[in-house]
Amino acid sequence: MIFETERLYLREMNQSDFDSLCKILQDEETMIAYEGAFSDSEVQEWLERGYMDKAL
Repeated sequence: MIFETERLYLREMNQSDFDSLCKILQDEETMIAYEGAFSDSEVQEWLERGYMDKAL
């Protein structure tokens, strides 16, 4: 756990988040500000490296 309030719980992402993360990062409309949607391998790399490196 990183941070918790009465209504919010933030934690680091882990491998169990892969499917949910794919739904976001592989959506063309969501990823319009990037160079396009991610492949499965790009999502996995993003998850393993830490998402902030890829997001910047």
